[in-house]
Amino acid sequence: MTVMELFDRQLAAIADRDLAALLAQYHEEAMVVRFDRVARGAEEIRELFGAYLAAEPRVVEVTSIQAVDDVIFYNALMIIAGNKVTTFGTLVIKDGRIWRQTAAALPSP
Repeated sequence: MTVMELFDRQLAAIADRDLAALLAQYHEEAMVVRFDRVARGAEEIRELFGAYLAAEPRVVEVTSIQAVDDVIFYNALMIIAGNKVTTFGTLVIKDGRIWRQTAAALPSP
């Protein structure tokens, strides 16, 4: 599986609001870093993404993406909790799953 296939599965899990599919993407030693919180391990990541999916995220468009070796850096326009936002993030892949992730969202005009 390529990192882009993993990214596509990530987008599909978000679109389907499928928590189990989303969590299956994450390595057992995963960590997600955002400005408002850090989630480490399966339980904290489950809580983070449970709340995220409850906000009904919708990817409008992936505007930029760079995939190099085991790293994906992306920029996307999204609707989260009814708000249009520009998101940025990084996914670092280990053993075919997401090991480290950063994510940030800024209001879009």
